[in-house]
Amino acid sequence: MTTPRMSKKSRYEIILAGAGGQGLILSAIILSEAAIREGKNVVQTQSYGIAARGGLSEAEVIIDTEEILFQQVRNPDIILAMTEGAFAKFRSLARTGTLIFYDETLAAGQHGDNLLGLPFTRSARDLGHGASANLIALGAIAARTEVVHMENLIAVVTRTFSVQALQTNMKAVLMGEDLISGQVFRN
Repeated sequence: MTTPRMSKKSRYEIILAGAGGQGLILSAIILSEAAIREGKNVVQTQSYGIAARGGLSEAEVIIDTEEILFQQVRNPDIILAMTEGAFAKFRSLARTGTLIFYDETLAAGQHGDNLLGLPFTRSARDLGHGASANLIALGAIAARTEVVHMENLIAVVTRTFSVQALQTNMKAVLMGEDLISGQVFRN
């Protein structure tokens, strides 16, 4: 059984959270630029703990077809939790219909409706580039929700990374898309 897609919306509120150094702020910037390529309005904010690596890192993205007046996520449609701490902190913000993607490599054993655990970190290690877990997650989010079109995400990734890093990072985004294709998701 394949995973059903999230119904198309005009506005998405997204939280990407995990540990500093996981590339979540870069992921938020890439996602934002992909939405801008589609002619959408975007607000992207970020915060991180005192420790640049290892402390809590959070990025918020609001994507809307209309003008964005309130520039803070109030009702997230999508949450990405790359660590157990991020999962614990942001799960309480979920409302009915919020999709929570989490890294089952680092936050295993989570249960509940609208949860989708995928092996982002393990897949990145299998790819030979542990730092690409964020891009695998981004590919999965785009494939599952269609918050942005995959071709726009790929175009931004192509523009963002050097020639030397492009092949690995492109594989990571496409690996995220592949992870979604075989998932069963409870709504």
